[in-house]
Amino acid sequence: MTAEVETKSEARVWSAEAKAMGDKIVGMTLLQAKELSDYLKEVHGIEPATGGAVMVAGPAAGAAGEAEDEGPTTKNVILVSAGAAKIQVIKVVREITGLGLKEAKAMVDGAPAPVKEGCALEEADKLKAQLEEAGATVELK
Repeated sequence: MTAEVETKSEARVWSAEAKAMGDKIVGMTLLQAKELSDYLKEVHGIEPATGGAVMVAGPAAGAAGEAEDEGPTTKNVILVSAGAAKIQVIKVVREITGLGLKEAKAMVDGAPAPVKEGCALEEADKLKAQLEEAGATVELK
């Protein structure tokens, strides 16, 4: 039976549309993937399977437990508000994340939003200072 399954999976032919969509999903940034997940949940009622979330969260939870002994070694940079200088904040967000103008604007408009997750403490402080200099309100969590 195992040989039959292997033969079937090797002979599988994917449509050009499925290949293109899969390749596009694989090339997404973390922020784009989160936005897609939120869109599918809110608009279409589709939620990711919990098995995948558990598999991803499992190792991270173990690593976090080890880090608690020494204190946190990483921080998430959260944009709370763009403030009055929204355009300057969008420019800094683009610089930090590498996002396009549309995506960076959507992130700033959707604040509070994570700009960068799992940063080293020094990098998180630097990014916070850059965003605050542009006029944003930022939290490190």
